[in-house]
Amino acid sequence: MGKFVMKKVPSGIKFDLKATNGEIILSSEVYKSKASCKAGIMSVIKNSVGEIDDLTVEGAKTKVKHPKFEMYTDKKGEFRFRLKATNGQIIGVSEGYKTKKSCENGIASVKKNAPDAQTVEEDAE
Repeated sequence: MGKFVMKKVPSGIKFDLKATNGEIILSSEVYKSKASCKAGIMSVIKNSVGEIDDLTVEGAKTKVKHPKFEMYTDKKGEFRFRLKATNGQIIGVSEGYKTKKSCENGIASVKKNAPDAQTVEEDAE
């Protein structure tokens, strides 16, 4: 089972969703408070049911309503995805993947792991 790992960073607190193997599959923005970070986790759980909006094809236009996973290519040519909530806000982003299939597998992993993932705090004081 996956888990959400909350950790303090110099500018606040953030979370990563980790798969069973410990690999990070989704990372959050930095939040100012633990409460807002937990709300972000709840938003990922709620919105992880979204469909894939594939923006990797040249000339692609947004076709999928929120919530959704937007798949795109970055400046290095790697495949990435971002999870967008029903209001269109980005609530999590992936690492870069070398292949589109690996990126799709990352999205599938979020869908599989997020709903039942426990939340833990790293380096809790």
